[in-house]
Amino acid sequence: MAKGGGERGALLPVSADDGKGNGGGGAGEDAALFKGSAMTRRGAVAALSYMACSVLLVMFNKAALSSYNFPCANVITLLQMVCSTCLLYVLRRLKIISFTNSDPSVPSDSLFFVPFRILLRTTPLSLAYLLYMLASMESVRGVNIPMYTTLRRTTVVFTMTMEYFLAKQKHTPPIIGSVALIVFGAFVAGARDLSFDARGYAIVFVANITTAVYLATINRIGKSSGLNSFGLMWCNGLVCGPSVLFLTYIQGDLKRAMEFPYLQSPGFQAVLLFSCILAFLLNYTIFWNTILNSALTQSMCGNLKDFFTVGIGWVLFGGLPFDLLNVIGQGLGFLGSGLYAYCKIKGK
Repeated sequence: MAKGGGERGALLPVSADDGKGNGGGGAGEDAALFKGSAMTRRGAVAALSYMACSVLLVMFNKAALSSYNFPCANVITLLQMVCSTCLLYVLRRLKIISFTNSDPSVPSDSLFFVPFRILLRTTPLSLAYLLYMLASMESVRGVNIPMYTTLRRTTVVFTMTMEYFLAKQKHTPPIIGSVALIVFGAFVAGARDLSFDARGYAIVFVANITTAVYLATINRIGKSSGLNSFGLMWCNGLVCGPSVLFLTYIQGDLKRAMEFPYLQSPGFQAVLLFSCILAFLLNYTIFWNTILNSALTQSMCGNLKDFFTVGIGWVLFGGLPFDLLNVIGQGLGFLGSGLYAYCKIKGK
């Protein structure tokens, strides 16, 4: 029976160790993209999965907050956390997934499924996640999609800084050059829009800082806690869920949400449902990609997927007229992202 549970627990990739020691199939999945590549096939799948989930989630969040004018971003964050935690509980109770890399036997009546000391150890990660979620959700509201993605590209600078201070990780000149090109492109793209919404821009930069802290914390705590992606998501939900619930209650967001005129609208409910599903998948792929690759690679994947986010957001939501300077800045940002991807794949 134990063997069967372990096999089922390995159905989904959840850590950097998955696929190792499982015979030829595991070795094949963990092979490099091609000879000399610094990125494995599983790392590439994790990166692409994250980018797809991220693009779709931004669109559904933007639809809820802007198209429907839903006034309570924190309520959406709370719904996403509750749905994610409930789904993880059901999957773990049914033994479809595991919360640990080594899959130790945990009593079935355990309340947390993970040792309490591990839960305390992941508290800094959970707090970083809470700040990241709240800031990221609010940042979508005040800025149009093209400029939102442009400003979010500067996250890589904060991520490199956090990696250096937390993990003493240094980067090669080509990597630093690609990051500098991305930041320069962001300023070029926003040169004629910097006076558009100062508060919105400020919130986006706060979101950038919290994102960098969160990714660096994943890389530092995630690999040493013994938990896999699902386990880290579970601890985040246990710690952050009550905090967000308390926050939404004292701010009156729950009451405003119940009085929202489109609450019973099937379209609005569908947007919320897909937002919750995609938030679960996004959190999973963030952990998976960051642990398999690195925090900086995770940030750069966020830049690469912006090509699709900008295009779709421009078509669906508008908000920014065509401007040659903006297009040039966007192009420089994508060029820098592509340069980083090339250096990473080639192992430079």
